[in-house]
Amino acid sequence: MREAKRRRLEAKGWRVGSARDFLSLSEQEAEYIELKLKLADCLRKTRRQRRLAQTEVAKLLHSSQSRVAKMEAADRSVSIDLLVRSLHALGTSNWQLARIIGRAGPG
Repeated sequence: MREAKRRRLEAKGWRVGSARDFLSLSEQEAEYIELKLKLADCLRKTRRQRRLAQTEVAKLLHSSQSRVAKMEAADRSVSIDLLVRSLHALGTSNWQLARIIGRAGPG
């Protein structure tokens, strides 16, 4: 959010904060969510770079299109393990995953 907009909102009595503040997440919980979001985003980007439809990825994973959509949305029913296995199935190397994980922290 732009600083000017933040000041206007605060001047009108609004409290501005992060999702972490709003949900009272611990640092570890916030980092876990950030990691899951990064992996889900990488799955979506990888699928698009390979010009695959969600249905094609679903066939590769022996799953359903709706499950792939949930994976790409980082749905709470999707584990980090499933995201990592799906990325591996699309050819993502351990080195590439390490880079994703390395940049997943706050900031």
